Amino acid sequence: MTEHRPGPSEFNRQVIEEFRANGGTVGGMFQGATLALLTTTGARSGRPRTNPVVYLRDRDQIFVFGSNAGRPKNPDWHHNLRADPRCTVEIGTGDGRIATYAATAEPVEGAERDRIYDIQCRRDPAFTAYQAGTSRTIPVIALTRAAPGAGEERNQAIARFLVRVHDDLRADLAAIRAEVDDYFAGRHANGQAAPYGSARPRLDRKLAQHCLLFCDALHGHHTNEDGAFADFEKQFPHLTPALDRIRSEHRLVAQAVTDLQALLANLTSEAGEPSIATSAPEARDTPPPSRTGTDDAATFLAELERLASQLEEHFAYEEAHLLPALTGEPPRTG
Repeated sequence: MTEHRPGPSEFNRQVIEEFRANGGTVGGMFQGATLALLTTTGARSGRPRTNPVVYLRDRDQIFVFGSNAGRPKNPDWHHNLRADPRCTVEIGTGDGRIATYAATAEPVEGAERDRIYDIQCRRDPAFTAYQAGTSRTIPVIALTRAAPGAGEERNQAIARFLVRVHDDLRADLAAIRAEVDDYFAGRHANGQAAPYGSARPRLDRKLAQHCLLFCDALHGHHTNEDGAFADFEKQFPHLTPALDRIRSEHRLVAQAVTDLQALLANLTSEAGEPSIATSAPEARDTPPPSRTGTDDAATFLAELERLASQLEEHFAYEEAHLLPALTGEPPRTG
C-alpha cells in the first residue's frame, strides 16, 4: 500500500495550522527550526498568500531565505515580495503566543547577503546543500517591522469600541432579563400579580419596545463586524479560522433574534390587533408562533435565556481572539 504524502499546498496548510494552534512551534521536519509565517500579496491574484519560512534573527532584523529546498526557481512568495514588499509576519513569542506585525521586505545583496547566508548555513547545514544544488543565488530578504502609525492607532480604537459595545449590550440584556422576570412574576408597581390561568399573558409594550431596540442594536453591531472582517483577515491572517467561527455564530444569533421577535409579536398582540414587533424586518418575514396562553410566556423566557447564553459565549470568544491581535496585548484570562 502506497503511503499518502501531501502535496506542497496541503503540506503548507498543515504546517500553518499546527504553527497557529501551538503558539508558533511545529513538529516533523521543522521541529526545532526557527519558523515564521510570511503572508504576501499574490502578484497576479491580489489575494493574501501565507507560507512557512525559516528565519534568522540577526541584531534587530529578521531575515528569510528563498531556498525553495534548492529547486531551480525562487519560491512564489519571493516573486510576490518583488511586486509588493509589504507583508505580514507571524512569529512565536516563546510563551505560547504569536506576535503578528506588518513588515517591509528588502533584498540583501553582495557581501552582506553572503554574511547572513553563511550564518544560516552554520546554524542549519541543509542550507549549504540547498545552495550547492542550484545554479541560482538563493535570495536573502530582510523583513523590517513597520513603524507604529495610524493603522495601529485605528486598531486600538476598534478594540476599545468593541469592548464598549459588548459591555453596553451585556448591560442592556441584563436589564431586559430583570424587567422580563419582574413582569412575568407579577411584581408590578401596584403589587398585583399578573393574570395567568386561562388569560393570555401580554407583554407590556414599553418592555417589548426595549427588547426590539436591543435586537436592532445587536443586528447592527454584527453587520458592522462582518463588514470589517475582510480587512482583519488581511492584517491578521492567523485570525481566519476564528473569524469563520464568529461569522457562523453571527448567523446563529440572528436566527435566535428572529425567533425572539416572533414570540414578541405573539405576546404583544390580541386577535385582530397589530403587533408592535412587526416593525422589525425579520419579524415581518417570519409568521408568529401559533401557541397561545402561558406557553407563549414560558417559551419567550426560555428563548431569551438561550440568546443570553449564546451571546455571552460569543462575546467571550470574540474578545479572546480579536483583542490580542488588535492591541498586541496578551489574551484576556479569567
